[in-house]
Amino acid sequence: MSTIRLENVSRVFSPAEATRLAVTGRGLSGGQADRAFAERVSSHTRDEYAARSAHGEVLALDRVSLTIPNGQTIAVLGPSGCGKSTLLRVVAGLDGGYTGAIYYDDQDVRAIPPGDRYIGMVFQNYALYPHFAGRGNLSFFFRVRNAPDAEAEERIRITSEIMGIGFEQLLERKPGTLSGGQQQRVAIARAIVRNPRLFLFDEPLSNLDAKLRMQTRVEIKRLLRRFAITALYVTHDQEEAMALADQIAILRDGRIEQVGPYNDLRDAPANAFVAGFLGRRPMNLLPGVVQPDGQLRVGDATVVLPDPIRPRCAPGQTVVLGVRPEVGRLLLGRPLAVGEFRLAGEVEAVEPDYVHRTLGIGIRAGALTFWAFGNADEWVRLGERVEAAYSLDARYFFDGKSGLRVGQEVS
Repeated sequence: MSTIRLENVSRVFSPAEATRLAVTGRGLSGGQADRAFAERVSSHTRDEYAARSAHGEVLALDRVSLTIPNGQTIAVLGPSGCGKSTLLRVVAGLDGGYTGAIYYDDQDVRAIPPGDRYIGMVFQNYALYPHFAGRGNLSFFFRVRNAPDAEAEERIRITSEIMGIGFEQLLERKPGTLSGGQQQRVAIARAIVRNPRLFLFDEPLSNLDAKLRMQTRVEIKRLLRRFAITALYVTHDQEEAMALADQIAILRDGRIEQVGPYNDLRDAPANAFVAGFLGRRPMNLLPGVVQPDGQLRVGDATVVLPDPIRPRCAPGQTVVLGVRPEVGRLLLGRPLAVGEFRLAGEVEAVEPDYVHRTLGIGIRAGALTFWAFGNADEWVRLGERVEAAYSLDARYFFDGKSGLRVGQEVS
């Protein structure tokens, strides 16, 4: 395996290039042997940037610096169009039009064709060769390199053992006869059989149902941990990223906003975007105005700014208050506890969680909306006026202009 390092990598599509990308797709690069991967990523990328190309140059990646340590998995999360597929392309070598440098260990790979980088690739639509059975899909890599049949068979045998019970039965069947989960198992095995330096995953579980998605996720995690495989994992599913990755990179408009373990990103977001993006129920972000007395006016409520934060905020400044829904509780006539503050509004949505016996309560107060949780036995009605209490220790403050967290060094 290898340590993968990106240093100030940028990728700009000119208007003509972006238009050509949207209409025709990109051609294959160098000696790339896995045509299905190239076509898959090309299609995804032209969909991603077609709508943005009409406004001039498209900055797909903006000075991205990222290190994937040897044997670790980094998941890339971000909204559609943020540059995730372009990031995969440049790391794989399918797009050489970037500035900056990409290293596999200490080797600059700009001049190395994708087919010679020993990358294992797994993606959403499996991209198996339909005219080959499973064994043929696994051995294709060795055929194009004229490797001895004995070497190919030995690698297939080892890979079959790695993939576990029942996998050998899939080797003699063509993809069209397999279920989605079985096809993805073969696709993962095709990547493993190459003994890759790096795994690239492009939303590999998106086409599976919930049960298969969980089963395959467990299998991928087992493989990544057992063999300490260096991996870059692109996904929209935050639970997937939490389950599989050692670290998560949040990407927005081609820029890395923050990188770290999930709990670090959740508990110490660098800015309002990360706070409002991450989590099954993202952080409540409520804009307010700093008052002359050092308090923050949020709608009809007033929140005291902590002593370490107050000197950093000027009267009249817009500051965004952040509180996580899970630390909010419905008062329903109960008194406010020491160390809490309250927000009030009308119930706009109710989402029961019968497993945890809780209610997610969406509350509107004028132009502001926020969420809190209640007990499943304390049902509330739409339109009912309620009060939610939040811990003073669970407040975050973000600058209204830059979005950066105010006083990040303050715990």
